[in-house]
Amino acid sequence: MLAFVLRRLVQAVLVMLTVAFIAFMLFQYVGDPVTNILGQDATPQQRLQLRADLGLDQPFPVQFARFVGNAVHGEFGLSLRQGRKVSSLIGERLPATLELSLLAAVIALVFGIPMGVYAALKRGTFFSQTLMTLSLIGVSLPTFLIGILLILVFAVTLKWLPSYGRGQDLLMLGPWSTGMASIDGWKHLILPAVTLAVFQLTLIMRLVRAEMLEVLRADYIKFARARGLPNRSVYFGHALKNTLVPVITITGLQLGSLIAFAIITETVFQWPGMGLLFIQAVTFADIPVMAAYLCLIALIFVAINLVVDLLYFAVDPRLRVERPAGAH
Repeated sequence: MLAFVLRRLVQAVLVMLTVAFIAFMLFQYVGDPVTNILGQDATPQQRLQLRADLGLDQPFPVQFARFVGNAVHGEFGLSLRQGRKVSSLIGERLPATLELSLLAAVIALVFGIPMGVYAALKRGTFFSQTLMTLSLIGVSLPTFLIGILLILVFAVTLKWLPSYGRGQDLLMLGPWSTGMASIDGWKHLILPAVTLAVFQLTLIMRLVRAEMLEVLRADYIKFARARGLPNRSVYFGHALKNTLVPVITITGLQLGSLIAFAIITETVFQWPGMGLLFIQAVTFADIPVMAAYLCLIALIFVAINLVVDLLYFAVDPRLRVERPAGAH
């Protein structure tokens, strides 16, 4: 197992170095940080001095090594737009994005798995066909359109829920902020969380249904029926357990997607998370923020993928069988 873990860790480090190199190239080919900081009216002496202070006069390998070293410590310099440390900006926005993404993942799992199981067990019924039709619509509609429709119905027409922001009643737990401690925070969280969860919910539902139908045709399910086990034991004691193995994998990777692709949802609802910060950074060519966001999202994906690989190693005993040398 140690060799397996070390191999995965080496792969994760290589991936992060590749992403760091891409992020570093943003500084080289997207705008000029000296011009962005000093403006067009700076003298040549001021430009040379700032270039030396930023280390831009050093060789390329030296600059990249320093960038990687700073990134390991969570330092990406100052935001060109706000003049603040990028790590501070990320730290302020990260709780909002994680709160939104985790609630969306919970909604997708809590509703997606039971709906997928029902669609598989009651295949051909009217309600099952209705669920499959709705899931096709949920997969097909773009996220921004779902958000706009929810705002139109629940915020504009019914006036039940707010349409933007995170609310005012935020609870500070050290550096962490949360709106889940108040009713107002939950009201602001519901619409963006549902918007972000719709695609994942329908994807999980369709995956569970497909895997459940495949498992129900397996030989051990037929043997369990032949033993006279009740349907409840067959469906939930045998079939569902084996169905959830690939679902866990997909769900783990989709959690990274929720965090990465919350950009659209945060823009529609003006949710003060990392996605909105990234959109603002792109608009103003704020390269340090863009590079930090890219590295952070890559780190989240790599960490989740590593955890999923280790879970597979723990669940599948075949991966734990080490063949002796020379064995065929």
